[in-house]
Order: sequence, then structure tokens, then C-alpha cells
Amino acid sequence: MPGRYRGMTAPTGLPDALQLLRDRVAAAPLTLGVPGRDDALRAARGVVDQVDDYLLPRLRDLDAPLLTVVGGSTGAGKSTLVNSILGATVTAPGVLRPTTRAPVLVCAPADRAQFSGDRVLPGLARTTGGEAGPGGLQLVTTDALPAGLALVDAPDVDSVVEANRDLAGQLLAAADLWVFVTTAARYADAVPWDLLRTAQERGTALAVVLDRVPPEAVREVADDLAGMLQRAGLSAARLFVIEERPLTDGFLPEDQVAPLRGWLHALAADQEQRAAVVRQTLAGALQSMDDRVDAIVAAVEDQAVAAGALETAAEAAYGAARAGVDEGVANGSLLRGEVLARWQEFVGTGEWMRGLQAQVGRLRDRVTAALTGRTTPADDLRGALESGVETLLRAEADKAAERTVTAWRGLPGGLSLLDGRESELEGVSPAFSGAAADAVRNWQGTVLELVRSQGADKRTRARFLSWGVNGAGALVMVAVFASTAGLSGAELVIAGGTTAVGQRLLEAVFGDAAVRQLAAEARADLDRRAADLLDGEHARFTELLDAAAPAPGRADELRDPVRPRAAARGARA
Repeated sequence: MPGRYRGMTAPTGLPDALQLLRDRVAAAPLTLGVPGRDDALRAARGVVDQVDDYLLPRLRDLDAPLLTVVGGSTGAGKSTLVNSILGATVTAPGVLRPTTRAPVLVCAPADRAQFSGDRVLPGLARTTGGEAGPGGLQLVTTDALPAGLALVDAPDVDSVVEANRDLAGQLLAAADLWVFVTTAARYADAVPWDLLRTAQERGTALAVVLDRVPPEAVREVADDLAGMLQRAGLSAARLFVIEERPLTDGFLPEDQVAPLRGWLHALAADQEQRAAVVRQTLAGALQSMDDRVDAIVAAVEDQAVAAGALETAAEAAYGAARAGVDEGVANGSLLRGEVLARWQEFVGTGEWMRGLQAQVGRLRDRVTAALTGRTTPADDLRGALESGVETLLRAEADKAAERTVTAWRGLPGGLSLLDGRESELEGVSPAFSGAAADAVRNWQGTVLELVRSQGADKRTRARFLSWGVNGAGALVMVAVFASTAGLSGAELVIAGGTTAVGQRLLEAVFGDAAVRQLAAEARADLDRRAADLLDGEHARFTELLDAAAPAPGRADELRDPVRPRAAARGARA
């Protein structure tokens, strides 16, 4: 580093480490709307801005001019103060509020190159020769300011316009030195003191200008403010008092502004004093990073905890849906109503029994059905089973979606994820009905293929052919739902009795072990298809969560990419 700041050097590798810290903070996952998220976002933005606007530029050029930001409350007289220090009108005082929409940076012509590029405040476009618009910075050079010192007239820290407030905070964080302007009527306001406490926490070099003080109350008001500064840990701040007097050609009386101007010019002229100001603010900013980043880490951990709770709620809802489907398949409820009627028709009318006795009769029935367009009893039974299974799947999927939305509404971060889409998400997706119908039909096709494969065995082939794939397949499907739990009375007689008869006939054709295997394989295939359907519905919620939740290890990445306290000690050396 150049010799102007003798004994002050940036620790080796610190700029690169700070760049890593900055990038990780900028990417901190703070999407879920949990309590404290907005504060964490502001803190993260503050860290990023201070690294970009102050720490990196200052560490890379310790000889750069001292950047002094003049900030304060609405109507405190910042622009008038800047003009009076310079003895020239370089920034326009406002009559209407809010004023000073874009900051004005004033420097000596010799320092113009230091501020015309993007080394300092890179996010603000430079404008010369006229007032800057939103997102810009007006650059003014004047011989009234000595080399080595730059003044920035900042927007109001308590502006009614949020963009002005944010920009004021960003500029103050970019300063080597704050000159904070308040008035006798407003020096105890909460907003200025919030920023003054921020200065204390960050170790920023600070001067306070108490403006518009009635001459008869100078001592009383100044002593009161000095006491407040001392109690806030800011006793080292320089305090300047400006009496309330008429302006002269728009400028403060010379005797009122001269002490502040003289102090600033002395800083510009004395390399050691300037170095001391830079060391104080640079070291304070580095040291403050630990606590500020720790708060962001804690916020990321809160995001992870909230995401875990949301994930658990969705998993519980769809786990209950899978259990509901399992129960609905096993408890015999699918053998009620239409399925029972079709089952009784299939077995009880004698058509199926006649089919077992005469292949000719079966062939006659098939030909008749083909010519007349009538469905066979086996087809009717399969259709009833298909409808019943689809209804069960949709009912459980609907309940799972509703349970998830209800749970998310009551959990931290849930509403921000739902984002007004509750009515869309609390039922099945538009594609579910078609997917469920395809899944059940494909399951039935798999069952028929299992039956066909089993019937190809030479020992059973003759009996199987007399029975037919559809008939045997329909009976295997019923066997999957054959538990009579939940049935009673006539239902028990019909479902239990006829199923037992059918199973014995199946066993006569295929054998006892083969029937059990057929039913087990058919049930396992149905379970897999049901699970896939519910997983697809569950994915609507997990995709929302995955897009917002912190990835594992993100908080750890922020913990120690740089040790700012150690770096601060190095900067002080």
C-alpha cells in the first residue's frame, strides 16, 4: 500500500475473502415469509452494499479521498449546509418534501477520476452537468473543496419515500465519515437515533451538526444532545452547533459554518488525521460483520426449520392418503354398491358357472356380446371396480391436498409459499382424474396379463381356456379386495360367500399357491400405482418448497468464509 497511511495495510487476501462473503450473503436463501425475514433481507442487503460500496473500494485503495456523507432528517438543512461549506450552490435546497431525490457528490477537480468510475457506489450511474435522476448520482467538481476530501449530500433518512430512505442508509454505510445533521426541534427523534446507534455499532467516524438552535438556547440544547451522545456510546463524535439566523444569499452565516469547514479542511490536509478516520471506520465496519452475518445465518437456519415443518406437514398429509388407500383396498368397502351388484351378476346368474362347464357356451356369449354391443358380466364387474378404485384414489388425494393447505396456512412461511393459490392447491391437480383412470386401467391390464401368463401352464391350460382371461382376471381383482372387514349382513353373505366360492374355483384351476401369488402380485402392483399417483400430487407442494427452502449446508457456508474480527485487527495494525 502507498505510504500516505503509514503502518496501515490491508491483510493479505482480505478483499478476496470479503468478496466471497459478499457473494454468499447476496445468495442467502431468505424466501420463506417467516417472522424476521424482512429484517434479515434488509441486513443482507446492508452487508452486500457496504462490502460493494465501502469495504472493497477502501481496502483496494487506502489512499483514496475521504468520503464524507452529509445525512440527516427531513428539512434539517443538509443541502444548505453543503453549499455553505463550499461557498457555492452545488446542490439545490428543497422547499417541497421529499427533497434530494438523487445524491450529489462534490470533490476537487484533482479527485474527479476517483469518483467518475464505479470504484465507489458502483450501483449509481454518474451524471455531470445536471441533476441526476432516480438511481443516479450527480458528480460536481469545485475548487472550493481541497483534494483528498469529498462531500455527499444524501437523501433524507426519514423520507416518506422508501427508496430515498434506503439510498440514504446505503450512502451512510459507504462513508469514511458521517456528518449527521439534525435540528434543535428534532434531535431526539427515533429515526436519527436508530442510525446513530448503527454508527456506534459499526465504529463509524462521526460528526453531528445541531442546526437551527435558538441563540438563547444554544448551551442548554447542546449540553442535552452531548449527554445523549455520551449515553449512546458516541462521546467521541464531534458536535457542531449552528444558531438559527437568517441566511445570507442562501448561505449560513460565515461564523456559524466556519468551525465545521475548518475541521473538514484540516482532515483533508493532515494525512495522519485522515488515516485515523479511515482506520476507525474500516476496522469498525469489518468488526461489525461478525454480528451482522451471524444474524443472517440465524435467519437462514430459521428458514430451514420452517421448511422442515412445512415438509413434515405435507408428508404427513400424503402419508395419511396412502394409508387411506391401503385401508380402502383392504377393508372390503370397494365391494359395496355397484361392485357388489356386478359381482352378484357375474357369479350369481350362473353365466360364469356355465362358462366353466362348456367352452361352447362361453364362445356363444362372446359372439353374442360382440354382435349386439352388450358387455359381458366380467366387463361390467371390471368397470365397477375401476370406478370404485378411481373414486377412492381421488378422495384420498383431495383430502391430502386440503390437509396440506390447511397445515401450511398455520405454519411460518406457509402463506408465502401458497401465494394466493389455495383454491388451486387444496384439491387434486387438473391432470389427476385422467392419470388415475389410466393407472387403474393399466393395473387391470397387468392383472389380465398375470392371469394369462399363469394360465399358459400346460396343466391348467385346458381349464383356463374354458374359463377365459376376463373371467379369471375379474375374479383375481375381486380377490384383491376380498377382505370382509367393514361388511355386515347381506353384504357379508354376498361378498364373503361368493368370494369364497370363486376363490375355491380359482384354486381348482391354478392351485392354492398360484392364487395367493396372483392376488399378492396384483395388490402390490395396485399399491405401486396408487403411490405413484399420490407422489405426483405431493410433488406440487415439494416443488414449491424446494424452490424456497435453503439447501443443506447453506447456513454453514455463511459461518466463516472470512474472520472479520481478525481482519479488523489487521487493519488497525
